[in-house]
Order: sequence, then C-alpha cells, then structure tokens
Amino acid sequence: MRTLKLGIPKGSLEASTVDLFRKAGWRITYDGRSYFPDIDDDEISCSLVRAQEMSRYIESGVLDLGLTGRDWILENESDVVVVENLVYSKVSARQARWVLVVREDSTVRTIEDLEGKRISTELVNFTKKYFQERNIRVHVEFSWGATEAKVADGLVDAIVEVTETGSTLRANKLRIVEEMMRTNTQLVANRDAFEDPWKRQKIEQIRTLLVGSLLAMGKVGIKLNVSKENLGRVILLLPSLKAPTISSLFSEEWHAVETIVDAGIVRDLIPLLKEAGAEGIIEYSLNKVI
Repeated sequence: MRTLKLGIPKGSLEASTVDLFRKAGWRITYDGRSYFPDIDDDEISCSLVRAQEMSRYIESGVLDLGLTGRDWILENESDVVVVENLVYSKVSARQARWVLVVREDSTVRTIEDLEGKRISTELVNFTKKYFQERNIRVHVEFSWGATEAKVADGLVDAIVEVTETGSTLRANKLRIVEEMMRTNTQLVANRDAFEDPWKRQKIEQIRTLLVGSLLAMGKVGIKLNVSKENLGRVILLLPSLKAPTISSLFSEEWHAVETIVDAGIVRDLIPLLKEAGAEGIIEYSLNKVI
C-alpha cells in the first residue's frame, strides 16, 4: 500500500496541530519518547520534526507533506510547494511577527543605527539577507535560546525575535525598532510528491479537511423556529457565511432557520432572537465548515 509521509511540527505547534487533525478527522497518538506517531489512516505515516527543519526534509523528499512556519521556509530558502496558508496559533488568531528589538534605553532609533553592531537571533540567514539588502553591515550570531536576555543584559546590541502581542518584550523593558516579517503556519509539500497523482489527491483531501476545521474554529451553528410574521425580524438579526437556510415546517405559518455565527456573539444574540419571536433555539458545535 502506498503511503504519504507527513511531518508534524514538534514543539510549540505540536499540540495544536494534533488537535487540528483530530477535528479534521484523523486521530494521531504517541508517547513522549516516540518520534513516529500512530495515525488512524493506513495511507499516512507520521514523523515528529522540529518546525525549523521541516522544510528541508520536505524539499529533500524525506517527507512528502508537513506543517511549518513561513519564517522557517524563508530561513532555509527551501524550494517547496505551499499548499495552503493555515492562519492559526496555539494562543490567538494573530499572525506572529519577527521584529528587531533593542533595550528601552538604547540610542538605536532606526535600522540604520545598527551599522557595525552585533545582533543575536535564531533566524540568522533571513536576518543577514535583510540587512544586506539595505546595505547595512552588522554581525549576526545564532542564539541558542534566552535571546531576549542577551540584549537586556547588554551582551548584544539588538535581537531579532518572534512575538505576537509584544507584551513580553515590553515587560522586559525592550523596544521594537522595526517589524521585519509576518509569519503563519503553512501546509507545504515536496514538489515531486505534489506532481504524483495519488499523493496529490491525498494532499488535497488533507488540505480540504484542515481548512474546513480552521473555518469552524470559533463558530457555532444556530437552529430555530419562527412564525411567518416574525421571519423578517429574525433574519435581520442573523449574520451568516452567505445567507441563513430557511425551510418550511409542516405548518405553512412556521419556518425553520439555520445558520453559522461567531461563538462570541451568541450570548447577546439568543435573547434578541427570542424577543424577535424565535422559538426552539438550538446552539451546536462545529467540526468543519467546507
């Protein structure tokens, strides 16, 4: 039997990726010591790979498909097929940003002020290229961790670090000089695998169901009954992806209405629907929106 070799990002995106696949219909299980998770699909084999290395293994053909950040694809200069942008996070819906950071009391105000200075980051290749394109000479060194502490303690003049809200940087009395890149998770494939008809079909199946699961996040379904005379009032209250689904009940004077809404508005919406004449209101969770 043919199999598609799938890479699951080990680290910060690991749990959210496994949960996303669960919502999409695949159950991935493993213990903390295994790098080869089990998946309930005989046509897929899984490997746990750090996001920083994922695109290199996909480009070389060791893996056919995987999830990694746009930042690490650019860092590795990998030639892979971006199948889908998956804008999701274990923390929030914001895209992560790679930013140039200095101490609050630094005299550096612009990127040009870093001429001849020392910068620490995990994103070495991208950072070097970024400064080279602007004709600014800097010394870029790889950071093995605790990057924020290096600039806070004065070991380097600046750092290039990833952030979502910037709150941790501010708490450490650090200041953002410039945003260098926005990144999000991407589903990427090996070029040869993407041209293979069987693998392409499997990749498209995974893409469709993952995207459907992401679209369902933070949304719920609403069902209700409403009389013909109150239908217009209820419909005006209902946001939806396109338009609410309306069907007639046995009694021609009543209709059933169904739609999808953001979960955050339901607590305010349901009382308004009731006041407008809705009855038998049901809220239900969603796994996918295709």
